[in-house]
Amino acid sequence: MTDINFSNPSAGRDSGESSGSSASGPLPSGFGETRWDIIELLFFAYRDFVGDADQELEAFGFGRAHHRVLHFVHRYPGLKVADLLDVLRITKQSLGRVLKQLLDEGYILQRTGNNDRRQRLLFATAKGEALVAKLAGLQTDRINRALREISPAGADAVRAFLRAMIDHDDPDKVLEIILKPGNPTAKE
Repeated sequence: MTDINFSNPSAGRDSGESSGSSASGPLPSGFGETRWDIIELLFFAYRDFVGDADQELEAFGFGRAHHRVLHFVHRYPGLKVADLLDVLRITKQSLGRVLKQLLDEGYILQRTGNNDRRQRLLFATAKGEALVAKLAGLQTDRINRALREISPAGADAVRAFLRAMIDHDDPDKVLEIILKPGNPTAKE
């Protein structure tokens, strides 16, 4: 059996070695050093950000996929199933399982389109809206606690950083709405 050895990524900095390499070799020219600090902060921030909601969802037998579906259906009433697939970047099979449970348990309802009867439009029910509000409240509390530690200009920098982290090569319709200048939800 092979031993797995972990080393401190910052140890190379102290010993004069370059940390600008990865497990697969040096980083491409112009990329600078590996940002272990930001990478790990993002991992831990994500863990705790979704962890608050995960605990609440567990009581319903739901997971993160349910949360994501409920979130976008609530925020964009009448969202087409095809657009939801694009937003979440998941397969029809993955969405189908989660969506069926949310429909069967009364958190989401589905209607056919007015102009195209083949369209399936999704809406959150009052029960779904209440769950989304509870989850968003938990996450908003965490965000507000974090933002209290920085200035309003810092909050704008955080927002700009997160937007810059999103892959804009293939923007989906919902992301276009979110990032549209003048959209009131862009700063919520």
